Amino acid sequence: MYKNFNSYIEDCIKNNWESPALSDYRGKANHYRDIARHIARLHIIFEQCGIKQGDKISIAGRNSSNWAISFLATITYGAVAVPVLHEFKSDNIHNIINHSESKILFAGDVVWEGLSADELRNVNAIIQINDFKFLHLKKIQAAELNTAVDAIFAEKYKNGISPEDVKYYRDSSEELAIINYTSGTTGFSKGVMLPYRSLKANLEFACKVLPQLQGGGVVAMLPMAHMFGLIFEIVFTLVSGCHIQFLTRMPTPKIILEAYASVKPRLVISVPLIIEKIFKRKIKPLLEKPAMRFLMKLPIIKQSIKKKILKLLNHSFGDNVLVVAIGGAAFNSEAETFFKEAGFQYTVGYGMTECGPLISYDDWTTTRIYSCGKPIPTIQLKIDSPNPETGTGEIMVKGENVFLGYYKNPEATKNAFDADGWFHTGDLGALDKDGYLYIKGRSKNMILGPSGQNIYPEEIEDRLNNLPYINESIVIDSDGKLVALIYPDYELAYAENLTHSDLEKILEKEKDELNKKLPNYSQIIRIKLYPEEFEKTPKKSIKRFLYEK
Repeated sequence: MYKNFNSYIEDCIKNNWESPALSDYRGKANHYRDIARHIARLHIIFEQCGIKQGDKISIAGRNSSNWAISFLATITYGAVAVPVLHEFKSDNIHNIINHSESKILFAGDVVWEGLSADELRNVNAIIQINDFKFLHLKKIQAAELNTAVDAIFAEKYKNGISPEDVKYYRDSSEELAIINYTSGTTGFSKGVMLPYRSLKANLEFACKVLPQLQGGGVVAMLPMAHMFGLIFEIVFTLVSGCHIQFLTRMPTPKIILEAYASVKPRLVISVPLIIEKIFKRKIKPLLEKPAMRFLMKLPIIKQSIKKKILKLLNHSFGDNVLVVAIGGAAFNSEAETFFKEAGFQYTVGYGMTECGPLISYDDWTTTRIYSCGKPIPTIQLKIDSPNPETGTGEIMVKGENVFLGYYKNPEATKNAFDADGWFHTGDLGALDKDGYLYIKGRSKNMILGPSGQNIYPEEIEDRLNNLPYINESIVIDSDGKLVALIYPDYELAYAENLTHSDLEKILEKEKDELNKKLPNYSQIIRIKLYPEEFEKTPKKSIKRFLYEK
């Protein structure tokens, strides 16, 4: 029998009423009772704005306590949440809000600066995330609405809100809960429709396999507009009664380490890049010293050194962490090899937005190096047309986690599923004899940004290829930076008597102009010109893997 997702939110608020729940790092805490009060008031606002169950509500802003409250209020009302990455450009945010037909927008102050209420066709109210004040209203004045809301709240909760008053919308399994956009641009934007069953399946799995936190502190640094951070770093830890502290700015290694030392989390949810930075800054310099390289060749001393480094690693995470769960992209093999040999308590999972997000996972004590665990119980997984020699083929899945389709995009939805309902992930992988999954390549080419942002190189390449003097291009990840490999239009350049140096200067200037139109995390750091066309498949697709090194 289906136990609805919102009952988990309801129960955690009731059961942890007096405990701290959400803080902006080093700021004042919202207790669970405060979340209940905020949600109750926002629900009254939704009613006064004519919002019905199933209507869309967008949330665009930096990670913060109020971002989480906005999301919780939306879901528990029965509206559909549309998380929007705040780093998207303004025209992209306009596109998502309009495409999703959102009727309310929660906007962060930085996001709001670039938006125009006149361009948001269906939005009845714009609410500032920072303080829940109205930025824009249609058909009614803010003062009038505030007065009405205050009066309704006072009448409904005469003695103040209590745990007995916390009763939220009863969702059903196939009902739409979230539309999560894979990117912001019109040409590539796909709204992934996630039903409540997907959220519930991910949450219940987390409750079974992750440490029983029973309160404690959590450092939240992944983008809440992405499902990995939203479900595992926010919803799961709230349900566990934790106190979540948000890093509201770009999480630099220094700030992250300071936060770990202060909060002392028992669970860390991370993307590989953050863990790799800790390895490169704290561990690798030690290992590369000549004396250390010699000592590491002596088995007994090597083990002693690794124990000391393991202690250093645990200290970096606050000396209290039980497991570091990593996802979002491939883990650096050098770092993973060392962490495994040292006995560090990390594990790597695999997922994608379309599965809300989890597909495979295993406990750190039993997982195998370079794998991303086994398919979770609510997912069926198979490898399509595996290579007879390597076992590698496309990963295909079906099950409770899998999405409903792409919003208002029946063609993309049809192409994503086969006749038997299997979802084509677009990723390449192989299974060993014990069912452990190994990712062999990302055929969708997605690059993970420095703080967990999804970067789709095709979007950038599309813009590059529209520029003069460029025939074709590939955007690749080079040590965490984006590099554009360009095959120029030499015929046009020579016709205009341009030298190679002239061409380089022109394209460098074009690159700088393009970067002004791109989010900071997807800007091109360098261009490299190629003398001939890129090698292609019979379908005329560039053999990207030949150039990614």
